[in-house]
Amino acid sequence: MSSSTSSEETGSEEPSSARERRRGIYRGWPIAGTTFLTLGVTIGAGQFAFGVFIIPLEDEFGWSRTQINISLTMAAFMGILAPFVGRLMDKHGARPIMAVSLVLMIVGFFLRAAMTELWQFYAFSALIFIGTPGASMLPVGRLVGLWFATTRGRMTGFIASGNNFGGMISVPIITAVIAFGGWRWGFASTGFLMIGVLILVMFVVRDKPEDVEKEVGKRWMPGGDAGKAARAALQGYTTHQALRTRAFYFLSTGMALQQFARTSVATQFYPHLEQIGFSSTQAAAGLMILAFFAITSKIVFGTVSEWITARWAYVCVVSLQITGLAILLFPDGATFTWIGLVIFGMGMGGVGALGPLAITEMYGLKNFGAIIGLTRPAMIIPTLIGPIMAGVIFDMRGSYDLAFGITFGLLSIALAGFVLAKPPRPYQSLSIGESPGEGDQAGGT
Repeated sequence: MSSSTSSEETGSEEPSSARERRRGIYRGWPIAGTTFLTLGVTIGAGQFAFGVFIIPLEDEFGWSRTQINISLTMAAFMGILAPFVGRLMDKHGARPIMAVSLVLMIVGFFLRAAMTELWQFYAFSALIFIGTPGASMLPVGRLVGLWFATTRGRMTGFIASGNNFGGMISVPIITAVIAFGGWRWGFASTGFLMIGVLILVMFVVRDKPEDVEKEVGKRWMPGGDAGKAARAALQGYTTHQALRTRAFYFLSTGMALQQFARTSVATQFYPHLEQIGFSSTQAAAGLMILAFFAITSKIVFGTVSEWITARWAYVCVVSLQITGLAILLFPDGATFTWIGLVIFGMGMGGVGALGPLAITEMYGLKNFGAIIGLTRPAMIIPTLIGPIMAGVIFDMRGSYDLAFGITFGLLSIALAGFVLAKPPRPYQSLSIGESPGEGDQAGGT
C-alpha cells in the first residue's frame, strides 16, 4: 500500500516538476550577462583604461614612461599561472576560480589607490595580474561551451565584447573621476566595481552539465538538445594529445605574437594621441572609438567563426590589425589616425573571442582549461617586452612610431602562424589514449 502510494505520489510529482523546470528564463542568459560584465570590469576598466593613469602618475611621482610601463610586465604572471589556473577550473568549476581571482584583483586595486612608491605599484600590479586569468577569458570558453554549445561562436563574441564595452564606458568615467578626485579614486572606483561583479558571480554562475539539463524547456533556450550538447561538449583531447599536434604550436605562436598589438600599441594609444596633438578629450574619444569597433569585431567575427572556423577568422582579424597599424603610421593628418583606429579596432577586438573558440574547435572542452592555459606562457614574451619596448623607444625618440613599426612586423609573423595552424584530427574520432598520429595531415584546412 505504501509502495503504491509512494509510486502514485512520485508519478504525480514528476509532471509537476517537469512543468516547474520550464518556468523562467534559460539560466545561460544570466550567466552570459554576468560573464560579460566581469570581462567589462576586469579587462575593460582594469586594463583598457591603463593609459588614462600614465600622465597623472608621471605628474605625481615623476616616474618615466618606461618605469610606468614596467608595471604591465607583471602580466607575465598571467602566462606563468594560466596552466595551473586552467587545471583548477577543469577540476573545480568556473565559479570558485572566478570568485577567488576577483578577490585578488579587488585587493590589488585598493592597494594601488594607497601606493606611495614605485615598488608598490609593481607589487600591486602583480597581484592584479595573478587574479586576471581566472576572472576573465579562461572561464568564458567553458561557460559558453556548456550553456551555448550550438551557438558557441556568436555567444563567445558577445560575451568577449564585454572587455571592449567596459573599456569604452570606463575610459571617460575614470577620466572624469581622475579629473575631479585624482588618480587614487580612479583605482579605488575600479575596485568597487569588481565587488559588484563578485556578488553577481557567486549568485549566478553555474557550470555543470546537470545544471544545463535542469534548464531544458525554459524560455530562450538555444536550439537543439542543450543537455546532450553540454555532455558532448565535455569530450576532447587530453593535454598530452594536444601537445603532440603541430597546430598547437603554430596557434600558440600566432596568439603570442598577436599580443604585441595590445601590449605595445593599444596600451599606449592614449598618450600617443596626446603626443601627436590630440586633446585629452579627443584622446579619450579615440579610445572609445577603438573600443566600439572592438566590440563590433567580437560579435561579427564570433559569428563568422561558425561559418569559416575560428582559425580563419583569426587570419581575418590579424590582417585588419596589420592594415590599421600601417595607416596609423601614415604621417599626414588626423583623418588617417581616425581611419586607422577604426580598422585596428575591428581587428583587435575579435582576438578575445577567437582564442577560446579555436582551442574548443580543435581540442574540445574536456581539458579546455589546461590546454588554453598552456598557450599562455608564450604570451609572457610580449607581456615582458612590449610595454618596455614602447616606453624605452618613447623615452629615447619622443615618439611611438618605431614601436608601432616593430609590432607591424611581429603581427605579420603571427598571421603566418594562424595560416599554418592546420587543424588536427577531430577530437570526436580520437580514442582515449590514442595519439593524434597523422591527424595533422588528415585534418581540415
